[in-house]
Amino acid sequence: MGNSPLALAARSGHAEVVEMLVGWEGIDPEEPNNYGQTPLSYVAAYGGKAVVEILLERAEVNPDRIDDLSRTPLSYVVGNGHEEVVIILLGRGGVSTDRIDKKGRTLLSHAARHGQEVMVKILLGLENVDADKPDNRGQTPLSYAADEGYEGVVKMLFKREEVDPDKPDNHGWAPLSYAARYQDGSVTAEGVVKLLLERKDVNSDQPNDEGRTPLSHAAQEGFEGAVKILLVREEVDLNKPDDDGRTQLSHAARHRDDLRTGQAVVKLLLERQDVNSDQPENDSGTSLSHAAEAVFQGMVEILLGQGEVNPGKPDNGGRTPLSYASRVGRDSYETERYRQVVKCYWGEKKPSLTSQTITAEHLSRMLLSTDLMELWKCYLARNR
Repeated sequence: MGNSPLALAARSGHAEVVEMLVGWEGIDPEEPNNYGQTPLSYVAAYGGKAVVEILLERAEVNPDRIDDLSRTPLSYVVGNGHEEVVIILLGRGGVSTDRIDKKGRTLLSHAARHGQEVMVKILLGLENVDADKPDNRGQTPLSYAADEGYEGVVKMLFKREEVDPDKPDNHGWAPLSYAARYQDGSVTAEGVVKLLLERKDVNSDQPNDEGRTPLSHAAQEGFEGAVKILLVREEVDLNKPDDDGRTQLSHAARHRDDLRTGQAVVKLLLERQDVNSDQPENDSGTSLSHAAEAVFQGMVEILLGQGEVNPGKPDNGGRTPLSYASRVGRDSYETERYRQVVKCYWGEKKPSLTSQTITAEHLSRMLLSTDLMELWKCYLARNR
């Protein structure tokens, strides 16, 4: 990065070394690295109060100097939550509090997207801070906070009248869509979803530019809590397809990160009497087709348990759900998963292997497995 010895000492918080270096002849306390960051910008990001005070004692140090990203020392501080350093910088004359960087992000956006509640409170107390200013992508501080599930920041922003809780970004994503997709392990944005839906001016079924609604995002991510909350809203259309013809159920059936949560969401959706569990996509198969393609045995079993689901329903190209399943890898692990999916089709309670579901494509796949060949022989014996 081309950092000078002074910048490296500043970053490490070695105040004594910094004080010694700035006193040496030939040391420029404003020497930038390859990204245009000065020692003050560098140390501000790491919160070294003592080092910041030493550097600011030098008359040539500009506390509001921008780097190659148009970010100032203050923008790095608010994103990392170093309250003491913020107070020092704000106490200096000439430090701008409404500057935007190359991405159009304000100081408030940086604080909100990192969940820095103290920084947000400080910035909202300043006169010239626009609490709802969008960046180049159209994202506001609220949408950043919603995207990461920062409930405390959302509550603070709601206190400002100018904040629009339903403002979409340049791609039609409203804060609710961002919140509905956030799930990081056991950490979710369920609290933010509830806060947004308490507002009468929030559309709980607002699609983005691709036709995706908050429910479709929650379903795709396996976000069970958000799905439960959204399903009780009368205006939410459970079967509304996006621009690719995918429904909320189709998105849930594709969930790959956690099969347990994905199956839980599929079950929630199937509990609704108005769900169309066999709705095909524009140029592709049904929810069952995509569960089979991902060789999700549990998901396939759940969908086959629905009486209205046609196990052999072909897509526009004539491919059945089992045809989708046959396209997975051919190593031992994938073959075993494929075997389990086929066995789902060959249950005593639901004999789904028919001339419509069995095609040459997955017959050739069955040749790889003795168990599957036995199933195929059994099928032939039944259908002579």
